[in-house]
Amino acid sequence: MQVNKTNAMRMLDAKKAGYTLHTYDNEDGQIHGSAVAEKIGLPAETVFKTLVSHSGPQPYVFVIPVAEELDLKKAAKAAGAKKIEMLPLKELLKWTGYVRGGCSPVGMKKLYPTFIHSSAEGLQTIAVSAGRIGMQMELEPKLLADVVSAVFTDLIKE
Repeated sequence: MQVNKTNAMRMLDAKKAGYTLHTYDNEDGQIHGSAVAEKIGLPAETVFKTLVSHSGPQPYVFVIPVAEELDLKKAAKAAGAKKIEMLPLKELLKWTGYVRGGCSPVGMKKLYPTFIHSSAEGLQTIAVSAGRIGMQMELEPKLLADVVSAVFTDLIKE
């Protein structure tokens, strides 16, 4: 099947960074993380969501397991910011080039400071959005971190 490449896939291809593409049916509207993990047949702890926040005019990207919740205090500490707020949904496309449910940490309009939850370091591979609803890409966490200049740190609520 011919797949139209997303910015995320093109960027990984350009860096000769290996990944496995997983596609899933999103006709049922179930695009939340746990449903996506089930649809692509991967454990939820290996499927990560991309959250975009900001402190004033500065956006930050956080990549955490789909079943977890971002701890804004830990996120602010990781980013070296006094306070962090989630980016309003209506701003997501403008800042990243992606829509909710298809936001990849790779291939955004600009490279923003990016943080990946530390649990990813112990995993062989993780899956993140490939930049379009219905597509996930599975790759080594260190490879993802290298491509987006990310830091591994604790980001989730206990």
